[in-house]
Amino acid sequence: MMAPQAEGEHLTIPFDDMAFVARTTQLAREAGDIALAYFRRGERTTAAVEHKEGGSPVTEADRRVDDFLRARLPLLEADAGWLSEETIDDRERLSRRRVFVVDPIDGTRAFMAGDPRWGVCIALVEAGRPVVGVVHMPALEATYVAAVGRGALLNGAPMAVAVRQAIDNALIAGPPSILRALAADGLPFQTEPRIPSLAYRLVRVAEGALDIGIASTNACDWDIAAADIIIEESGGKLLDTEGRSPVYNRSETRHGVLCAAPARLQPDISMALRRALAGTTA
Repeated sequence: MMAPQAEGEHLTIPFDDMAFVARTTQLAREAGDIALAYFRRGERTTAAVEHKEGGSPVTEADRRVDDFLRARLPLLEADAGWLSEETIDDRERLSRRRVFVVDPIDGTRAFMAGDPRWGVCIALVEAGRPVVGVVHMPALEATYVAAVGRGALLNGAPMAVAVRQAIDNALIAGPPSILRALAADGLPFQTEPRIPSLAYRLVRVAEGALDIGIASTNACDWDIAAADIIIEESGGKLLDTEGRSPVYNRSETRHGVLCAAPARLQPDISMALRRALAGTTA
């Protein structure tokens, strides 16, 4: 008999319900179509805009996508809990082994401004780790999908992280403050212009378009869970500066600084980040 899996332990058994993956992907695309009805490339959205406590914006499109996925995803996995950026958190999810983790529109400010770099993110998390992830970028016509042990796909084609062997002169995208700290510590690298959607920044590493993608502190489960499994199934890792994978569906949904990179580069970039960030607080 197989021993029960501990929270946060990586699954090694391939995900066996590919019909579930296909249907989740289709729902992400349908959700993207809902948002696209409000999107105007290069112009301000037609959606009504409100501001949440703390000042971050939420649009009519965010709400509609959230309502749509909240109604449809549980039909695929009735026993799964629910965690979404736009739904009041029900801590009952903590009692569930599986939970849907959703960001209806990742990159809301980009969406509002007519920048096409925003997406719909859906992850199925099991025992603290994602087993299925979809990041659908409707305005870019790009859909990233992965499931444990099944590899990662971009628009149906297999993808993999870059083959770079060293972090020197790597192409990095991340928060300006962290990039400045790395540069001040002496790391030579190239910089990708700002990518407003964190999930998109991370999956660009999965497809090999970026060498390294960095997330600043306070990224939430819904920002990163779907991208996490896509990165891992592409041959990369999303880790904190101590080399640990994020654990999801905990009481605290926020995370510290995280870095996505090919697995072979992770020890070096983690060390560089630790050194650079320590220098900013010395």
